[in-house]
This record gives sequence, C-alpha cells and structure tokens, in this order.
Amino acid sequence: MDPDYLPFHPNPSKPAYVAPAGAVDAHCHVFGPADTFPYAPERKYTPCDAPKEKLFELRDHLGLSRNVIVQATCHGKNNDAMVDALEAAGDLARGVAMIGPETSDDDLQRMDAAGVRAARFNFLKRLVGDTPKEVYVEAAQRIADLGWHNVVYFEAPELAELTPFLTALPGIVVVDHMGRPDVSKPVDDPDFQRFLDLMADHENFWVKVSCPERLTVAGPPYDDVVPFSHALVDNFPDRVIWGTDWPHPNMKSHVPDEGQLVDQIPKIATTEEKRQALLVDNPMRLYWNE
Repeated sequence: MDPDYLPFHPNPSKPAYVAPAGAVDAHCHVFGPADTFPYAPERKYTPCDAPKEKLFELRDHLGLSRNVIVQATCHGKNNDAMVDALEAAGDLARGVAMIGPETSDDDLQRMDAAGVRAARFNFLKRLVGDTPKEVYVEAAQRIADLGWHNVVYFEAPELAELTPFLTALPGIVVVDHMGRPDVSKPVDDPDFQRFLDLMADHENFWVKVSCPERLTVAGPPYDDVVPFSHALVDNFPDRVIWGTDWPHPNMKSHVPDEGQLVDQIPKIATTEEKRQALLVDNPMRLYWNE
C-alpha cells in the first residue's frame, strides 16, 4: 500500500435512510488480496487489500441487495479478482471489465458467463496512459457483439473534445461519477450544462450519480454536490444509477463513511418513485435484464 493511501472506513455508520428492497450499489470495486490477485505492474497507485468478503459485508450493513463490481486501474486488464467476486456472489452481482487487444475471445466469454455486462474506458491521464481512440473503438465493437454496454470515465473539461468519440460508440454509454463536474461552480456553469445537453440529446447515455466524496469542496456530508446529482435525477430519472465507489480508491482528503453516502440518497432523489428507479429499477434493467 502506498504510504499516503487512505484505507476504507473500518466501521461505517448504519444509515438512517432505509433503501427499497432490491437496492443496487452500482459502482464498487474489489482489490486483491494481493497475494492471490497481484496488482498490475503498470498501476499508478497501490491500494490496501479490499476483498470480496468486505464488500459483501458492507452491502448487507448498508441494507443493500446487489453490487455492480467495476474493474479499477490498480488491477489493469487482469480482471481475475473482479470475476472471482462475481462467481462468489452469483446472481447478486454483475461486473464491468477493463479490456484491451490482449483480451482474448475466450476471456470475454468467461467474463460474460460470470456476469460481466460492460467494459470501462478510462480517460483520466493521471490513472492510465494515453490510449489511442482506435483501441477503444475496437473494444467497443467486440463487446457490442456480447450485448455489453460502455462505461466511460472522464473529467468535465475533457467532454467537449471527447463528445464526437463518445457519441459514436455503439449501444448504451454509462458515464461515471456525473462526468466529474467542478462543484465549486454553479449548476448552470457551461461545463455542466454541456453534460446535461449531452444527456438530453442522446437517449443511449446514462449516468452514475456517485462519488460526492471525490467531487466535494466542502467535505462531508457533501451537500455542495447535491444540486448536481439532483439535477441529473430530476432530468433523467430513467437513466440514473447510484453507487458507493467502495473502497474509494486513491482518496487523499478523507476516509468516507458509506452510511453518510447512503443518507445522501433522499436529498438527490426526492420521491419514493425516483429512489425506486435510481436504486432498483434502472440498475436491474441495465445489468440484470436477461
């Protein structure tokens, strides 16, 4: 583990908000354990181990029912830890892989059988190298044949340059962490409005209203992020999903309390109908519609 790496919260609070039956944590990770699933040599950070048993324990503690486990860059394109967690969880989890030209057709078939339903394309240069767009295009075509969708991770200032590429991807495109808006600016800032316009103009785009702990300027309980999340839930109620981002990889400012993250949900989805869609109906339609 890097000397400045913050481990996940050892004792998260029990949330006051009770999620509806079947609620999905649609963005979380597993790391290691490193002695079984080594971290990638090309990684930009070395986390603490965060194995599947801890993730499932947290799921139950928070009153949630299912997980979507997303491959993180510390494991690179070796998806074995994520697939192992899916196989242990059975129908209670689905996965998002990272793939490349070295990923064989047999690898894709194995991941599909385990419950992988998407591939993630990461454009944060501090976390990944500068991959040619052609590599992503080839990967997107391969996963479309399996019925998978695309998950993309970028920061708000990159959106204008990325839009032609993103809108050309086949099938559903899910944007991680609200497109990383700058929450020190107002909701009507041009960068966030550009993202709202993208969502409005392209009905195949979905978004995760996740990671307030990573976007906040004010800190817990992350109320400065609520207007951005709320705008997305209100405008696109049938294309929003939510997740904890446990174990919060590469956080530098503080250790998030997942109970606090769950208690943000009624602030961003202000009716039972919207919360049911955010936590149950939408992720089930996207990941368990088989």
